[in-house]
Amino acid sequence: MRFCDTTRLSPAELLTAADSLLTELGDTPSAHGRMQMAYACICAEGGMEVIYVSSAPTAPQAVPAPQGGEQTLGRPDGLLNQGTNQPYKVWRVRPKDRTLPSLANKLPLLGWYEREMMDLYGLRFEGHPEPNPLVLHEGEPRDPAPLASGFDPAAPARDYSPLPPIVPQVQGPDIQRLPFGPVRADIVESAQFLFFYIGEGILHYHPRLFYKHRAMEGRFEGATLATGAVLAERVSGIDSVAHALAFAQAVEGAMGWRPPPRARYLRVVLAELERLYNHLHYLGHLSKTTTLKVGETEGHLLEERVKQINGRLTGSRFLRGLITPGGLRRDLDISGLDKALDSVNDEIDRYLQRLENTRSHLDRLMTTGRLERQVAFDQGACGPIERASNLDRDLRRDHPYANYEKVRFSVPVQQGGDAHARSLVRMEEIRESLAIIRQTIGRTKPGEVLRFDVMEDADPQGEGLGWVEATRGGLLYAVHLSEDRTRLQRVKIKEPSFSNWRVFPFTVEDSNMMDYAINEASFGLSIAGADR
Repeated sequence: MRFCDTTRLSPAELLTAADSLLTELGDTPSAHGRMQMAYACICAEGGMEVIYVSSAPTAPQAVPAPQGGEQTLGRPDGLLNQGTNQPYKVWRVRPKDRTLPSLANKLPLLGWYEREMMDLYGLRFEGHPEPNPLVLHEGEPRDPAPLASGFDPAAPARDYSPLPPIVPQVQGPDIQRLPFGPVRADIVESAQFLFFYIGEGILHYHPRLFYKHRAMEGRFEGATLATGAVLAERVSGIDSVAHALAFAQAVEGAMGWRPPPRARYLRVVLAELERLYNHLHYLGHLSKTTTLKVGETEGHLLEERVKQINGRLTGSRFLRGLITPGGLRRDLDISGLDKALDSVNDEIDRYLQRLENTRSHLDRLMTTGRLERQVAFDQGACGPIERASNLDRDLRRDHPYANYEKVRFSVPVQQGGDAHARSLVRMEEIRESLAIIRQTIGRTKPGEVLRFDVMEDADPQGEGLGWVEATRGGLLYAVHLSEDRTRLQRVKIKEPSFSNWRVFPFTVEDSNMMDYAINEASFGLSIAGADR
């Protein structure tokens, strides 16, 4: 797989490999050198293999591109480092009798990925600490597994007799049980949350997602490369740019393509505009949960003004219909973007300052939903969530893509790990996004925005990995192409909300009911991204 050091392992070697990965990390938890995801893939010659993807312990060093080209730093759209300096590592394992040893006790963040493979592909993971259904709810049959033979959109509906969720027994005369959802207020996405509590204190919390599993990964199978970009934009509509970009870069890696410089700069602009409106929406919603109505209204008003800038620039408030493998579908006129951002820059800055000077707002955020650094690392937290818990990791800086290595920016990190720290990270990222956009505008030169030049040999297996630091954290796409390289055979998405939903319950238990809505809002989670 392009951009990865690949090792083939037998099932018997898997536990030893996991121990070696932990040894590489040392005693201090690091934001680097961490397992990222695992997924099942049906092999072209038959059978199934499980692919594990981990990030390298340290960021790679830049190496000069051949023939006087630009220098690159492990970019998914450029010429990569040689030898063992690839930014990601891959283990490929063939299950024996559809069975593998579970790594969830050693690498806890893999727990949900293994359960997902058990539900959808019929695999077994021996020794899994929590082998309960995840994507398929209790009562829905695992046999036959829905995707064990590939995705069939015409498959008949499956029999389903709903059963209660499997949760630890929480008993006591004063303990109350509250199932909340899946239909919730307003336009909130479908999910059920089960609380066990005494008075206001939460003893146990169980989120039940995947009520609207859309089989998005399956829908990529057999699609053309251009259609895949359209599908990627719709996995999670609030992160359309990030998904399309990660997908496009994975395809470009597999094909050996390199988008032209103007397209790479414009991709940076689009990605930061998306981050900007998402973070403003986040602050408005967070203000709503602390009953700061003026803060809610102003945050959403500023979000709307940025979306209007997006609409005038691209024709889409959500910046859709632009990114495609090879560059952009069409050029953009960014000559007036600087002035447009000037019209909201001062108001955004004043808004952020007022939020930080409102005691009633801060009192509700401070100490709420504390996430310890070690837990954040072990359970796979990403994006602003991990950075608020003192894990300094950002793919734009650590493994640059598009043209992020051409701009200067800081990565905000906080140590508190609470709702206030998570909001501070996003506030500072808003300022950094504005600065990145302005730098990028000044460096973007005229030129073509779409080309399919082969800058290096295509991946022999037709596989590529693309990554993006999305609004909510690290987003990865693993792409497997058909033999003729014209269609998609398998697409796996590592979505940041899938990771952060797994982490979130660790901040809820031992908290209180009055702070729950604030804590959930401080994570900025997407249910559609997890359901995918």
